[in-house]
Amino acid sequence: MMNTLTSYFRVFLTFARNSLVRDMTFRTNFLIDLISSTAWVLMNVAFYTLIFRYTPAIGANTGWEKYQFFLFLATSLLINSLVHALFMTNADDLSELVRTGSLDFALLKPIDTQFLVSLVRVEWSALGNFFVGLALMGYAMYKLQYVPGVAQIVLYPVYVLCGVAIYYSLMIALAATSVWLGRNLTLFDFWFYITNFSRYPMEIYQGPWGTPLRRLFTFCIPVLVVVNVPARLLVRPINPQSLEDWILPGFAILATIGSLAGSRWVFQRALWSYRSASS
Repeated sequence: MMNTLTSYFRVFLTFARNSLVRDMTFRTNFLIDLISSTAWVLMNVAFYTLIFRYTPAIGANTGWEKYQFFLFLATSLLINSLVHALFMTNADDLSELVRTGSLDFALLKPIDTQFLVSLVRVEWSALGNFFVGLALMGYAMYKLQYVPGVAQIVLYPVYVLCGVAIYYSLMIALAATSVWLGRNLTLFDFWFYITNFSRYPMEIYQGPWGTPLRRLFTFCIPVLVVVNVPARLLVRPINPQSLEDWILPGFAILATIGSLAGSRWVFQRALWSYRSASS
């Protein structure tokens, strides 16, 4: 088992190195991608800064004031940058592999097909937002004079990786449907629409419309736990009297396992239905 994991890790490092060599071959394109994505993030930060000139918090009595929300935004940047760098391009290319028959070559490789098609290309320019997120997090912590405890330092990266896994699971499951649907670009765009709900703290989803949405995108399609759980871990301690504060951290782990298992099942079912381009 350990030898297998080591072999797969070495393969991933090879993919990452080859992707970096390719990006450095076209340095201008790499720099443009890096600058444009960083500029987009900075414009978002400026937008939220403008909002907080007119309101003390995102949602009344939610606890998400300016710098607390910046910690939330930083967490979102960390998770999304990892997803974009590792999986976005590969998932987007899967429909082309199916349409052109190039998936045949992936199936012939002596390696797990899902691993291969998910990680064959790394977009290094997307990691620029990761460092922007770290800088924004450090700035917010400085303004709050906040020092995380040992438990938060240990658990925060775990829940960030859980968020990455949930996003990836949803993405690869939607991308795998291209085996049945051909070019499913519209369905793959559905991933963006769903994950938009996770851009804000779950506390703002209240009322006759907000509460059902909050439950749907927490317990059925668990995108709200992706950013909210690690961000809440930093922003506020667990309230012993809040049932949600006790349920969500454990549910996030279960949701991660369930999402990975579900996406694996969908991907395998899609491969069973795949017909070689030569047949």
